[in-house]
Amino acid sequence: MRVLLDHCVPRPLARLLSGHQVRTAREMGWDDLGNGKLLASAASAFDVLVTVDQNLMHQQNAGELPIAVVVMVSRDIRLDVLELLVPEVLSVLDQGMTRRVYVVPDI
Repeated sequence: MRVLLDHCVPRPLARLLSGHQVRTAREMGWDDLGNGKLLASAASAFDVLVTVDQNLMHQQNAGELPIAVVVMVSRDIRLDVLELLVPEVLSVLDQGMTRRVYVVPDI
């Protein structure tokens, strides 16, 4: 699966998503794009956007998403906290995805 990490996700998380082609918004030169433009840009090159931006669920019309989105819900966005959610993220990525928002809750 071709995965784009949102600019708010720590870059080292990419190495934890083994078995997937992972790039960051920064690597793509998309640091400054807002959610709508980022989703539109990502749709042509990626299968899914992984983010910790919980506002994205409320800012975008889920029925009109151009790409699948995984929102990692966490009390903290430090890598050591987010890596606890990685097994669930990998499970979601491995299920085959449609263009909707998938929520991975904090444990």
